[in-house]
Amino acid sequence: MEPILIVDDEEPIAALIRRTLTGGGYPCVAVTDSGLAADLVERNRYELVLLDIMMPGVDGYDLLRYIRPTGTPVIFLTAKAALEDRVQGLHQGADDYIVKPFAPAELLARVEAVLRRTGRGMAVLRAWDVTVDTARQQVTQNGAPVELTPKEYELLLLLLRNRGRALYRDYILETVWGLDAELDTARTVDTHIRRLRRKLGWDSQIETVWRVGYCLQPEEPKQEVPRC
Repeated sequence: MEPILIVDDEEPIAALIRRTLTGGGYPCVAVTDSGLAADLVERNRYELVLLDIMMPGVDGYDLLRYIRPTGTPVIFLTAKAALEDRVQGLHQGADDYIVKPFAPAELLARVEAVLRRTGRGMAVLRAWDVTVDTARQQVTQNGAPVELTPKEYELLLLLLRNRGRALYRDYILETVWGLDAELDTARTVDTHIRRLRRKLGWDSQIETVWRVGYCLQPEEPKQEVPRC
């Protein structure tokens, strides 16, 4: 898939968004200058643009008018939470509107929803005998449906998109439950991992990484049987 372009003049926020989306399996490019963003849109193809409204120089509304002829979907990211601001953004042609601050899980869900609605991005994820259809938000195992809670589903997506990578408990908690979650990190994450293992029969597939957290193991390549 093509990368997602992040345009926000606040570098810490742009970096946080990039880290969240990269952790979700999406390649990203982040810039803090709207003029540079316009140049990039002119030269390159992007799956989606995440665009701050209040930027110096060329603001988000002007940049959106520049992006629209390319057919690239746009999500506004802004601290302007008033109803009239949201309506204006959508009337200008944005595909969605996210108010800051937002939880990483909400950002990933909104991005996925826009990519799904516009026919872009990754629609199906697979590991061993499990298939996740993100368009329908359905999980099946050997063709049979698996009932997961919303948080178990988000946790499974996070693991699938980071196969082979050890994820810290704090990162899992922040991504799935949000920055302001008043939860016991170890207990909450461990409980949901235990439930996910039980429902999928993935005792060995989801590995416990000592003093870190968890890692979904990559599948071993199939060995060819030598012929006599």
